[in-house]
Amino acid sequence: MKPRHYLFGFLAVLTVLRLVYIAQIELIPDEAYYYLWSQHPDLSYYSKGPGVAMAIRAGAALFGPTEFGVRFFSPLLSLGTALLMFFLARRFYGEPVAIWTALAMNTIPIFQAGGLLMTIDPLSIFFWAAALVSCWLALEQNARFNFYWPLTGLLIGVGFLCKYTNAMQVLSILLLLAATPRYRRELSRPGFYIMLIVFAACTAPVFLWNSRHAWITVLHLRARGNLNSRFVIRPGEPLLYMAMHAGVYSPLIFLGMLAALWRALARKTTQLKTRYLLFFAMPLLLMYAVLSLKRAGEPNWTAPAFVSLGILTVAYWYDRAKTSRGAAVFAVAALVCGMAMSLLILNPDILRVAGVPLPYKFDPASRARGWITSANTLEAARRRFEAATGKPAFLIGNKYQTAASFSFYLPEKRVEGPGHPPVYIPESQDFENQFSFWPRYDEFVPPPAGFQDANQPPPTAEQPAVNLFTGRDALYISDQGDEKVDTAIKSGFERYEMVALYEISRRGLPLRRIGVFACYKYHSLSL
Repeated sequence: MKPRHYLFGFLAVLTVLRLVYIAQIELIPDEAYYYLWSQHPDLSYYSKGPGVAMAIRAGAALFGPTEFGVRFFSPLLSLGTALLMFFLARRFYGEPVAIWTALAMNTIPIFQAGGLLMTIDPLSIFFWAAALVSCWLALEQNARFNFYWPLTGLLIGVGFLCKYTNAMQVLSILLLLAATPRYRRELSRPGFYIMLIVFAACTAPVFLWNSRHAWITVLHLRARGNLNSRFVIRPGEPLLYMAMHAGVYSPLIFLGMLAALWRALARKTTQLKTRYLLFFAMPLLLMYAVLSLKRAGEPNWTAPAFVSLGILTVAYWYDRAKTSRGAAVFAVAALVCGMAMSLLILNPDILRVAGVPLPYKFDPASRARGWITSANTLEAARRRFEAATGKPAFLIGNKYQTAASFSFYLPEKRVEGPGHPPVYIPESQDFENQFSFWPRYDEFVPPPAGFQDANQPPPTAEQPAVNLFTGRDALYISDQGDEKVDTAIKSGFERYEMVALYEISRRGLPLRRIGVFACYKYHSLSL
């Protein structure tokens, strides 16, 4: 058998192991949140396009509303990304580099997480890699027009519907064509412009949704990028930015990437393939590097750029390792370190079994632990409260992550009406997340036929709408476990009191504190 056959066998086994593992761990809050999106199909959503919701809806349709159903496509997307990187690396640098590229990718912690969790990142990275390959094939054709140009536009467009940063590939292609004499003629050919048209057509759902919702996504992205305040350089933020990247890529692999990037920048004018890969990495890296001068962003924001940078890194260290024993030792140590970190990050219980009492507050995997126990505990508290008051209560989470996780895991998922989530967030006049666009407990609606409620005056011509939650009791759930409640809860109910405080433990260590507050007789806030 050829070496690549062993690689394909390894990737197949790894994918099967991932498919088994994804059913064994609970959803993290973001996954539960995106699952709620999938239950409310729309053209777009508050912070992102419809891509992740569509993927989760398809997985849940195949395998049910389970952890496996929600995450089904994640291992497959990771496999697809590895194969695409293998294909492009083999075309550029030969099969040995391609094999090591696919292997190295699967030792990096952030990509390992992407092979298990269904967030926007595995989708974004897959379509980024696919567009990277498609664009190169379009350029290789060297024809006035070929099928790969509209395919590239489609792949970038679908990637954009998953994560908006995928649109940076359009800028990468434009800069590459303009800066490379060999490719400059493409700017006078129809292929590039057909790619733009196809990409623009894919973005239509996002722009149409935002045109109907006061362009809320633009405001959200400005806030996330810290662009709505004065630009001030904070020296500590770039250092934090680099440290976070070293953490999610593993320190030695990240150092190896920086060395390869430095070398590639020196060769960009003489090596066409190096230039191609650089142009698909640098715009995204530079944009977030500049933003980090003001405030460090999240390290996963730059993840798509590391597809091409990863190929460059393996090619650089493969060449060096052939002539330098020190380089070979460093490369092997980096891969071993990356794999060890991946195992520990994905399953820190390895340390606990070994006798190291790692607190859950330092454990990134704790986000996927304890939600079933917490939901069962809350369900029991709700039943006791309703038995005492003699009437049903609705639920409010202290934030969207809490509301989403309990919405997924509550044994009895009650909804107050069509489109309502099982758990609400505190009322607010601001649009804070996707919960703001679903039916809410603070909204006024036309009264149903025969509506009568002693807690509020009957509808009139001047006030035709009513609030169906007026006078009702609620349970407010805080995952902070303290005695603080949201200001809207204090103002929106006649009174409130803590009725339970649960310590959720795991392996003898405190995992999460759940505070449950009884809130009596809701009334709408004054505007």
